[in-house]
Amino acid sequence: MLIKGARVIDPANGKDEISDIRIKDGVIKETGMGLEAETDEDVVDASGLVAAPGFIDGHCHFRDPGFEYKEDIFTGAAAAAKGGFTSVICLANTNPPVDNVDTLNYVLEKGRKTGINVYSAASISKGMKGEGLADLDSLKKAGAAVFTDDGKPLASAALTEKAMKWAAENGAVLSFHEEDPDLVGVAGVNDGKVSRALGFTKGAEASAEDCLVARDCALALRTGARICIQHISSGVSAELVRHAKSMGADVWAEATPHHFSMTEDDVLKYGSLAKMNPPLRTESDRQAIIEAIADGTIGVIATDHAPHSEEEKAREFKDAPSGIIGLETSFAVGYTYLVKPGYLTLSKLIERMTAGPAELYGFDAGTLSVGAPADVVLLDMEEEWVVTDDFASKSKNSPYPGQKLTGRVKMTICGGKKVYLDL
Repeated sequence: MLIKGARVIDPANGKDEISDIRIKDGVIKETGMGLEAETDEDVVDASGLVAAPGFIDGHCHFRDPGFEYKEDIFTGAAAAAKGGFTSVICLANTNPPVDNVDTLNYVLEKGRKTGINVYSAASISKGMKGEGLADLDSLKKAGAAVFTDDGKPLASAALTEKAMKWAAENGAVLSFHEEDPDLVGVAGVNDGKVSRALGFTKGAEASAEDCLVARDCALALRTGARICIQHISSGVSAELVRHAKSMGADVWAEATPHHFSMTEDDVLKYGSLAKMNPPLRTESDRQAIIEAIADGTIGVIATDHAPHSEEEKAREFKDAPSGIIGLETSFAVGYTYLVKPGYLTLSKLIERMTAGPAELYGFDAGTLSVGAPADVVLLDMEEEWVVTDDFASKSKNSPYPGQKLTGRVKMTICGGKKVYLDL
């Protein structure tokens, strides 16, 4: 395949230039202007488009095994490809959870049939119960990309420290959902004016997140473990991560598109379609997250793609499950809410979705270097489009339908093969 005349943005190599890209045998073979097509080579005219490394999502839920009515590995991968993602990490809160090698192998083997790179997390604790460590050695050997009890915080500081010591000794990454349940009333809505407007005595305090972020940053500093703080929603938590990094802790953090594009006020507009854990918070929190993305405190943008059925989301707010889908809108939301207002450059947005997560998880991805895997996304930065509910995902629980966004994925290439096309 020969991609002609694209604006190539490759943050890992500091490149932003008009170039051709030749792909052969699943890798980037050659780059530069004026490359001539070889016999029977598939030529893609990418003039006017941006070519970037395929996006990497380190935090998504494909619900398989156990909850395939919400999503399965094939529909999740299709949604990922439509959103420009060529590598994803599925989280471990399935049924059964990924706390054993058999379930891990099930996810990985099914993922190999999708056309994109499907990795899997494994849980830190047995059964995701927070009471004892899973067989981390066996799970790492079998290919677990990260260890996390996402969806459930680890209540025990002692167990958390034990896991971090293991991770530091074994070169593993731990990822944490930070919400102290003792400080959460009704989950999924910020404790404040909106929770009161909905008639709840108490919502989810920002301090529920802040307390565990502070604890785990301190433990990471003590143990030397590499950790990721998931889906930061609080400005205080962003500042805690910034301080921990300044002290030398190997602490990473991720932000979701919904946390930098929406606030608690959107819960009144969208109801349970804007319910997630941790919840949308205040405008000052949103601005603090954007600042942290811009200065590198938050080095990764992740979707936390969380499918649920229409029937589940139609329940009363307090009874509806938390989470929204996000793979198919992630890039456009980032461009519309971060780049167009001038908070980030386009190159920096792409870096947070490619080279950043590749570095965090140690993936051979996130770059368009010669010899790298041919994972490429072509983007139309001028296209304005209104989000509909015509998702590749099996679920439709998103607050974005009806919103006008700018920037659209036109082609996704993984391992040299087209896995999504809208040209």
